Amino acid sequence: MPAHKIVFLFDVDNTLLDNDRVTADLKRHLEREVGPERAQHYWALFEQLRTELGYADYLGALQRYRIEYPRDPRLLIVSSFLVNYPFANRLYPNSLDALEHVKQWGPVVILSDGDVVFQPRKVERSGLLEAVDGHALIYVHKEKELDDVEKRYPAEHYVMVDDKLRILAAMKSIWRDRLTTVFPRQGHYALDAKDITNYPPADITVERIGELVKYDLASLAGSKLQ
Repeated sequence: MPAHKIVFLFDVDNTLLDNDRVTADLKRHLEREVGPERAQHYWALFEQLRTELGYADYLGALQRYRIEYPRDPRLLIVSSFLVNYPFANRLYPNSLDALEHVKQWGPVVILSDGDVVFQPRKVERSGLLEAVDGHALIYVHKEKELDDVEKRYPAEHYVMVDDKLRILAAMKSIWRDRLTTVFPRQGHYALDAKDITNYPPADITVERIGELVKYDLASLAGSKLQ
């Protein structure tokens, strides 16, 4: 039998944390430290690596940049900026309140994509890992790992909160009625007209993650737990 009636799953970037602002800060820092031309080259390497891996790898792109500029001492400054970035300052308003609100009904789990160094660091330094009592899963492609999610957090019903309709649609195609999808319209992916057109709408759409505190269990799961 499932261990829980319901489990809540939350993405990180542009769902709980304003990653667009983190990227903007990094762009300014790079231009200041290495100049516009080399900064532009870093982002070209970053996009190339994202295409290869399927997720954003900021430190991996910096490693590739280092191969091309092995004597540039400013790389250490950029590396320190990334590793010690104050992610807690980039949490969306009331994001922690949203996590605390749904905890009253079931476990809350961070479900994210990313590399094995920077993404866990972000989850920890932002305070999100503590907020979810250490429950965090980070995959290369989380929508392809739902069998593993289900083994680790078995439940009758799941609620997934994510800023990408593509991810929500993929998960819905697998879990179907066992999943409620929640789409916070935050960040550049959520506002992309192409994605909005190409994928079905989520079960619930909110303008800000903090709006989840207004929802009760019936609103999130309906009669699915009866």
